[in-house]
Amino acid sequence: MAKKAETISLIDTFSEFKETKNIDRTTMVSVLEESFRSVIAKMFGTDENYDVIVNPDKGDFEIWRNREVVADEDLVNPNMQISLSEAQKIDDSYEVGEEVTDEVIFEKFGRRAILNLRQTLAAKILELEKDSLYNKYIDKVGTIISAEVYQIWKKEILLLDDEGNELLLPKTEQIPSDFYRKGEAVRAVIARVDNVNNNPKIILSRTSPMFLQRLLENEVPEINDGLITVRRIARIPGERAKIAVESYDDRIDPVGACVGVQGSRIRGIVRELRNENIDVIPFTSNIELFIKRALSPAKVSSLELDAENHKAEVYLRPEEVSLAIGKQGMNIKLASMLTEYTIDVFRELEEGEGEEDIMLDEFRDEIDDWVIDAIKKLGIDTAKGVLNAPREMLIEKADLEEDTVDEILDILRAEFEE
Repeated sequence: MAKKAETISLIDTFSEFKETKNIDRTTMVSVLEESFRSVIAKMFGTDENYDVIVNPDKGDFEIWRNREVVADEDLVNPNMQISLSEAQKIDDSYEVGEEVTDEVIFEKFGRRAILNLRQTLAAKILELEKDSLYNKYIDKVGTIISAEVYQIWKKEILLLDDEGNELLLPKTEQIPSDFYRKGEAVRAVIARVDNVNNNPKIILSRTSPMFLQRLLENEVPEINDGLITVRRIARIPGERAKIAVESYDDRIDPVGACVGVQGSRIRGIVRELRNENIDVIPFTSNIELFIKRALSPAKVSSLELDAENHKAEVYLRPEEVSLAIGKQGMNIKLASMLTEYTIDVFRELEEGEGEEDIMLDEFRDEIDDWVIDAIKKLGIDTAKGVLNAPREMLIEKADLEEDTVDEILDILRAEFEE
């Protein structure tokens, strides 16, 4: 009865691994042969005199052992040799020096050998599955996938693809307003595949600029056809994005093609990105013009470039300054990200405003030295320079408290009002 159970156990082993996903038949045969040989080598010290024939389709196998016929008194290694008297029991024509090939019944090796085989197979199959998973997804980095939410944790979401493979969407790669329940479908871009100690982890992202680019390619045929190119993307996920596009056909308006009639093409993308506001502008290699377009909807009066240090000083009419900076500084931040230039915004001087000015150092008796030094590091060293600079810029770039900035502005304004 025990032998019967062991045979069934082996058949079950074949059934399990025959159904294993992502592993082709040739590889499966090779793995099964290696596993049998590994067990045999552990038992007898070598497997070189064994032939293993595996048929995974039927779930059966054969093991044949080759041994040299030796005189009875010369028998030393029963695994590699067979005595003449034993050989002649198989066939009385055998002589010393010939080779005997006889079938070995694996079940007779006992329960431990079968358990060892199952463990060896399991380890090899797991390794193969990991390799297969890595190879499958490393080629898909940068493409969009739809997967089902399986488990939600504090720092990440576990998703399953159509084949049950595990994918991870970290909290840092989720749009802040993303909210999912188990069983819901999630669209994201495959950001990367980590493979530490042959343990592949597929990392997804919904905050990557690549996700927005792939969504555009899906919605705008002209991009997919190569008639329009997405040159640059800057995103504050879930809030706002700026996209620079270029057309190689003068007859095609790249901005109009991306937005669609009455926003028909961009609308679905905005919805997917949790109402992320998307600005599309035409790309140009003229950096001055590009910066002006990037600061849209603000209208720039003039600008000064420091190309070597990738800096730009932009001057606008007073009513345009808040538009250039945008809500919570988003517009100027995105414009800087898109153009790859540090952009400083200044209020354009009204007629007569620039006649008299006072150096900031003159105010050291009213304003702390460290505050004046922080402002001067921005390249602003006069009172009117501070008054013409956006309040938000002074707070963010000089790293000053709002109350401190307001106090400074009051002191400087009072000087000119006098």
